[in-house]
Amino acid sequence: MKIAAAQIRPVWLNKRATVAKVIDTIKQAAAEEIDLLAFPEAFVSGYPFWLCRTDAAAFGDPKQSEAYACFLDASMEADSAEVKEIVEAARDYRVSVYLGFNERGSNVGRGTLYCALLKIDASKGVLGVHRKLMPTHDERLCWAAGDAHGLRTHQISGVQVGGLCCWENWMPMARFALYCGGEELHISLWPGNAAVAEGIVSATAREGRVWSLSVHGLLSMNDIPDDFPFKQELIAEGFDAIFNGGSSLVAPDGSVIIPPSPGVEGLISHTIDVKTVYENRQMFDVTGHYYRPDIFDLRIRGDRFDAAKLWP
Repeated sequence: MKIAAAQIRPVWLNKRATVAKVIDTIKQAAAEEIDLLAFPEAFVSGYPFWLCRTDAAAFGDPKQSEAYACFLDASMEADSAEVKEIVEAARDYRVSVYLGFNERGSNVGRGTLYCALLKIDASKGVLGVHRKLMPTHDERLCWAAGDAHGLRTHQISGVQVGGLCCWENWMPMARFALYCGGEELHISLWPGNAAVAEGIVSATAREGRVWSLSVHGLLSMNDIPDDFPFKQELIAEGFDAIFNGGSSLVAPDGSVIIPPSPGVEGLISHTIDVKTVYENRQMFDVTGHYYRPDIFDLRIRGDRFDAAKLWP
């Protein structure tokens, strides 16, 4: 299977333009005969980068409230028309997609955002939506905690694929849940900058004896709309580059196939062979002969709460 990381820029805070860019990138991937295309974390419609660069925890701050409202408006519901467009493009161009997006809650939860991973099979359509289990540090001022409803693997082009967002890749039980799903290819989505993923991409490959693809995006202050509440303030403080990429691919034996390539914009691709996964499991199979179910037990609660169902 030929896989690729889309190391590109979103049209930050512009949902329609970013969705159009997703579709154009799917078309490009088809021309390069890519089977599975993965986008960075929160690609639609961008990562909430301002939180760690401003006083985001200021209680009742009107600029923070305005920024959040703008970010919420640029988000995407899981059953929206935009998602349907992306699914149609994946089907038309025969490219499966892993897409990071800001998911807006439906029904009574429309004021809440989740960092989500949309999984699309080129022929089957939407396979599921995974919500990041735990936002990291200042992200909790923007994203709600997710659940295990979408914490599972899916077969795409004959390969069992799973994925996690950013630092939830450091959660051992989350990784193990995907290994238990028969994972052969692990995709980790990051906002950008290889330093934030240092260590875990190779560790996942060796621990699970899986192919490990990390996807990082690009972003600079030039990509931020002029009317965003904090843009001029951040420029005045000297901020410029926000994310510089750094996508990579590690084989099941821990060898680096594609090292991080900061600053490169485009599709970073490679053809993987599942046979390599099982060659490396002779010595260590974390959910097979090296698992002790008589000692260890993992229970996954996969329900998703919907407040609308409280009413008859």
